[in-house]
Amino acid sequence: MFPLAAVIGAATIAGVAAERRFVGRAEPLARVLLSLLLWGFLPVIAFFNIAALELTVRIGAGIGFAYVAQGATLLVAFLVGTHLLQLARPTVGALMLGASHANTGPLGLPFVAALFGLGELPNAVAFDVLVSVVWLVTIGFAIGAAFGTAADTPRERVFVYFAKNPVLVASVLGFLAPDVLAPDWAVRGSQLLVFASIPMAFFAIGVILASEAGSGERLPSPLRNPALAWAIGLKLALPPAIMVALSYAVIEVPPSYIVLSAMGCGMSHVTVAATYGLDRGLAAAATAYTTALVLVVGVVIALL
Repeated sequence: MFPLAAVIGAATIAGVAAERRFVGRAEPLARVLLSLLLWGFLPVIAFFNIAALELTVRIGAGIGFAYVAQGATLLVAFLVGTHLLQLARPTVGALMLGASHANTGPLGLPFVAALFGLGELPNAVAFDVLVSVVWLVTIGFAIGAAFGTAADTPRERVFVYFAKNPVLVASVLGFLAPDVLAPDWAVRGSQLLVFASIPMAFFAIGVILASEAGSGERLPSPLRNPALAWAIGLKLALPPAIMVALSYAVIEVPPSYIVLSAMGCGMSHVTVAATYGLDRGLAAAATAYTTALVLVVGVVIALL
């Protein structure tokens, strides 16, 4: 947990410092890194991990509960952003995606290992792939296409959904692929890509945070930004609360699924925002704050 916190913190600080030191010139690098994640890393990760999945009843129930929890959170975020806060559509989309999509890979897997041991990791990987990855490439990218500025008409939004969604193609191919196309070494290698993406993603997040704040300005604060406060609160509180209630009332799910539902905003949230024209400042800030809060809890747990 300590190395993970150090890498995330260092990468984010480096991104902020780069943008503050070279005003405007760190942005192209951040765009390149986000494009590399979207078109290079994420399709490989999705294909091999989906192709290697094996399901059980408890895992299936947990995955179903996760979709209920994320769907309910998505609806609440839409209602809050549209009617309570009356935000612009790109900001509503960023709020919806940030509140519902969790960083269950590079953040969630080490957290699960620290809490429950390595024996719980296969269940956590199944959640990461079947919930987070599938949600991202279907609902997440659809939110980007529907609420972003990359397109105007419904036909254009449908087009950009598919044209800027290589992970969807990789995921479909992964579901169709036989086991022989997902050997253990390839799956392990794709999971290493998840961890390799951490410094890239959080460097880009740091650049975006500094760019949106402006030269010499303070970084966004949830105390001054109601949309950011709602994104943080909804993401960290509502999905795990719904998961706990369903697990207690219907069928007990793997314990890691409760923890994974409480992870911070997914790193890919920022990639989708940058690709489709959502509010990338809100996306980056929500990811940074929720990740920091989860890491603080993780470090405290590691010290106990």
